[in-house]
Amino acid sequence: MAAGGIVAENPVWMAVGRGYFAVQSLAGALWWFAVFTVDAVREATLGGADPRLVAMLDVPLFVVASLLAALGIRWAPRIAVPWTLLVAFALVIGATATGRAGWGAFAMVAASAGSLAAWLLMERGRIPAELALVGPLSIRVARSASPARQFLRTLAQLAVFWVFFLVVLPVLIAWFEARWNLRIDASEWRGPGFAVGLILLVAASALGIWAAIAMSTRGDGTPLPSATARRLVIAGPYRNVRNPMALAGIVQAVGVGLMLGSWLVVLYGVCGAAYWNWLVRPIEEADLETRFGESFRAYRDRVRCWLPGPGPRPVRAR
Repeated sequence: MAAGGIVAENPVWMAVGRGYFAVQSLAGALWWFAVFTVDAVREATLGGADPRLVAMLDVPLFVVASLLAALGIRWAPRIAVPWTLLVAFALVIGATATGRAGWGAFAMVAASAGSLAAWLLMERGRIPAELALVGPLSIRVARSASPARQFLRTLAQLAVFWVFFLVVLPVLIAWFEARWNLRIDASEWRGPGFAVGLILLVAASALGIWAAIAMSTRGDGTPLPSATARRLVIAGPYRNVRNPMALAGIVQAVGVGLMLGSWLVVLYGVCGAAYWNWLVRPIEEADLETRFGESFRAYRDRVRCWLPGPGPRPVRAR
């Protein structure tokens, strides 16, 4: 198995990549039909750009190239993907500067991510998940220290990550949402949404702190990959769910999105869950299985990843 749980040169995943390009080609063709027939679609996605001029380039380089990629033409993604990235960049700059064509910018940013992932699946049969854990996120065993020192390290890590991922990024995303005119009018839900979001944020933060205490006092490490625990932890919230820190982070992001009244920040939280579950988690669990062997496998088999459940029977670390 390759990193991330996807077998290199797996024909199934290569077919998934081709399937994505087929859907993208069809969606692009339907979008261009709407651009020339529905004024609202043209304004929301292209703003003041001349649709005929854009279509002269986009139809062959995006729609047709995506179709050829779907048919298995190996060079076609090398045209479709860079063009998609270029158009996304241009629309992001334009939408940010003018406040127009925000939906076009959003759609092309999403298409860029999807096209790049599909290309990797076609070229390699997998997504190189190891790239998700580099630099400060690379997996390294923590230096041995007292529980108090490990807890202080954990608090410092939480402070940095929470400020960046739960304040800076959400505020920036919400700003782009407003600037690109992507806001959805839901004023009647704003008050209840803020209250629900605050409850989720407080509850998830408490879960995160509880997990941090368990990891630092029982595991001689921190919850982050860059200083991962030296001992297998099956205590505190880890008795009921394998990844309480990840669960807390996702719920926190959704809570912040509800508090800001931003569907895009909520989507950011959901995308974070997908990113962690399919790219980061398999690598982390492979590392745990390598270091703790049967103890971790027994724990993994008894405790669910996302949904809390009854705690496991005691498992003796080896």
